[in-house]
Amino acid sequence: MMKAETPEIIVRQWIAENAIPFDPDSDASLNEAIDRVVASLGNDVRLLGFGEALHGGEDLLQLRNRIFQRLVDAHGYRAIAIESDFARGRIVSEYVSGRRPGGYDELVVPGFSYAFGTLTANRELVEWMRAWNAEPDRKPIEWHAFDLPATHDANVASPRLLLEVALDFLDKMAIAGTPERRARIVALLGDDVEWEQEATWRPADPTLEMLERLDTLRIEIEDLISTLQINLPELLPADEQRYHEALQHAVSARQVLTVLAALTRSSGWSEAQGVRDRLMADQLAYISGRTAGKLFVFAHNAHLQRGKAEIPQQVGGGGNWAAGAHLHHRFGSGYAVIGTAVGRSDDNGIGAPEPGTLEALLADAGSTSFLPARLSELPPIAAITSLPARSPSATDLSYQRLDARSFNHFDWLLMVNNVTGIRIEPGEPEASS
Repeated sequence: MMKAETPEIIVRQWIAENAIPFDPDSDASLNEAIDRVVASLGNDVRLLGFGEALHGGEDLLQLRNRIFQRLVDAHGYRAIAIESDFARGRIVSEYVSGRRPGGYDELVVPGFSYAFGTLTANRELVEWMRAWNAEPDRKPIEWHAFDLPATHDANVASPRLLLEVALDFLDKMAIAGTPERRARIVALLGDDVEWEQEATWRPADPTLEMLERLDTLRIEIEDLISTLQINLPELLPADEQRYHEALQHAVSARQVLTVLAALTRSSGWSEAQGVRDRLMADQLAYISGRTAGKLFVFAHNAHLQRGKAEIPQQVGGGGNWAAGAHLHHRFGSGYAVIGTAVGRSDDNGIGAPEPGTLEALLADAGSTSFLPARLSELPPIAAITSLPARSPSATDLSYQRLDARSFNHFDWLLMVNNVTGIRIEPGEPEASS
């Protein structure tokens, strides 16, 4: 009688038969692998997500850059959107398009949240895009951001920049009452620091004065949105692009206040993350609708996956629906997503995966590789489910391990055996994760 195959043997065999390995040091090898993955996804895809398993992986950022370059060269992609402040992204977009003078150093602080402007890989990508757009015979490509406004130390930022876009548009259109409306909103905003201190929104001690300002500002924003909507017949023909831009920024400002209000409640962390992910999905739908070609999206796995996101800081909240889950329901086959997996990353407190874990079996295959992750195409799903989980990172709470649910969340997984820490621009503050 033959001995039954163990789950580990079944998974090893399946990896060997289905993985698409490539040499990360060879552009030709990587490009061939990307072409095979894109071909498998079909022609319906309008938004392709690329998730990072942790914030802080240099190799993941470099692969992101190279994948996007191939998508632009060969597959009709014309824009990238990253997990950074939606309003600040306009500054980088102007630079990439050639409409903003100066150099990249002038974008580092005003153009990014979370200090992402200090990352060398982001500098390299932005400069490559600007150089691409400087060539007259090439179709232009676009830079976007799609996250909540946030400070460089990762607190929710004041909605001021979002509101200024909407108010400036109403000023330009000479809509009656705009100066008075601006004065009221500026008075309610006060000092941005008051909105951006984490302690202000803790459930135990939110200040009554700030809660009252928040409620009053929400009413002002609702009126602002209403003004834009009821004046659509006048405003849209005058400047369609800026009209949609103004409305989207105003709606985003309303969501910022919803996030802050959620943080004051005991279940606020999970609720706030849910609002944030829904806003991310709304921003991406807006960006996709205003972009001529296909859109490449870069963020953490937990934002782009199709299922619920569970984060280490969230205790007992049950997780929240990721932006990718909303995009899946909105776009159907028009949304696809590649998640990443990490073998080890000493710089990020991730040692070698324990024997028998999914990451260990992938690392044992010996190559950086793409692996199909559609549940319907996975005969060994029962074997994958029975594998043990690897240990979490000792230092990086953003790190996301693989488990059987990963094969519901992503279309493909990209396994990177060794991930080094991010490169920071000399003399700049370190980026927060």
